[in-house]
Amino acid sequence: MTVQNLPTVRIVEVGPRDGLQNIRDYIPTSTKLELIRRLKETGLGTIELTSIVSPRIIPQFADSRDVLGDEWVRRMGGKDLRFPVLVPTVRALDIAVQYGVKEIAVFISATEGFSRANINCSVEQGIERARNIASLALKSNIAVRGYVSCLFLDPYDGPTQPASVLRCVKELLDAGCHEVSLGDTLGVASSSNVRSLISFLFDNDIPREKLAGHFHDTYGQAAANVWEAYNCGLRVFDSSIAGLGGCPFAPGAKGNVATEDLVYMFHNAGINTGVDLSKLVDTGVWISEQLTKTTGSRAGIGGVASEFN
Repeated sequence: MTVQNLPTVRIVEVGPRDGLQNIRDYIPTSTKLELIRRLKETGLGTIELTSIVSPRIIPQFADSRDVLGDEWVRRMGGKDLRFPVLVPTVRALDIAVQYGVKEIAVFISATEGFSRANINCSVEQGIERARNIASLALKSNIAVRGYVSCLFLDPYDGPTQPASVLRCVKELLDAGCHEVSLGDTLGVASSSNVRSLISFLFDNDIPREKLAGHFHDTYGQAAANVWEAYNCGLRVFDSSIAGLGGCPFAPGAKGNVATEDLVYMFHNAGINTGVDLSKLVDTGVWISEQLTKTTGSRAGIGGVASEFN
């Protein structure tokens, strides 16, 4: 079977945004830009660049305008290379428009406790805020992606009701989001949890082609959950280089599933990602060295045998 005929998944690389947001030591803008360039060279077609947010809230993104204003970033972002940017407010959207951003992401929580901790508003207010931002973005011909967080458990409120997730997904799709990423923010789900929730969404007329999976690896279940979601019909997955990430407002939550591990898993299952695994592993090792961290990728730690490239 040729590469063109293989089953295909699309990976959304969230490392430069979700992966770096929780790191306390400030990372030089030049390092962030070099990371984005290296990720692009692996063949990744969607790379989330940054978040336009007050430095008082997330100091790591004080340089978001410098990233967005970089000449290479502005030249490369387009139809074949997507550079979404997380936009939490209308003011942030104005900045995105100013810098020629072509795709943004909005987010809401399925639960009250996390919504108030993360974006200082109720779920209802969060939905209204996201709808407003999406409406304005679409009028400016900017594509909109949605995130729903705390699919299974809220660190403050406890278990999440599937009906709450369904409502949030429907609201984001109705607002014009071309895709909604389902976030296991605390990384607590098992494969059976994933199948149950996705089946519930499908049973309530949510199109599978509109959904993506975003799994954190707190209990080492992220790759298994991605595989379960794939078998349920999802074909888009978020991941972070070297397993970087976590949420500053989700106590105890560890990093995202490592991009290297997903690519390794899919390639060995005969599923095409369009990504060069060797280059990806090298990039994960490089950024881990820059951050003086050990890579969170098992493929990165173990190395990649040539027959699996």
